[in-house]
Amino acid sequence: MDIYSFLSQHSIAYARHDHPAVFTCEQAERLVPPMEAARTKNLFLRNRKGTRHFLVVVGYEKSADLKQLAPLLDVDKLSMGTPERMLEFLGVEPGSVTILALANDHQGKVEVVFDQPIAEASSLRCHPLVNTATLEVSAEDIRRFLQVTGHQLKVMDVPGRQELGPGIPQGGLTQCP
Repeated sequence: MDIYSFLSQHSIAYARHDHPAVFTCEQAERLVPPMEAARTKNLFLRNRKGTRHFLVVVGYEKSADLKQLAPLLDVDKLSMGTPERMLEFLGVEPGSVTILALANDHQGKVEVVFDQPIAEASSLRCHPLVNTATLEVSAEDIRRFLQVTGHQLKVMDVPGRQELGPGIPQGGLTQCP
């Protein structure tokens, strides 16, 4: 998919910032140019049976507590989606998960959840289906994008994990694109 054509076709404005490939939040901190848009972490999750899939978007600094999040989403257990499922449902590979990948979810099988502070941000940072650029997209245009792709946004306070030490969340380290 040519995401730039898709955005243009639907009058979704963005500012593009090219940079070297980033796979973690730490790399993004060093390599992505400064911009006003909220820094996000995108989690592609599935329930235990693999019958429901979620794209949970939280702030860059947050480590989501999947055990506490599961009952809020009415599932028994949540785990990270495999690279194969990510490719099947979002059309992207690890390191490139982004809200914009929902353009590849033509059957609407991925449920979208924003943490409350992300939903309140005036603009968000999004990968354009690859991790070598970051787009700055207004909240209004993100909502239009979700409407165009047929995805309903669920906003909630996503539970966070407590940290054991500086930068080390309970349960280990996390990564983000």
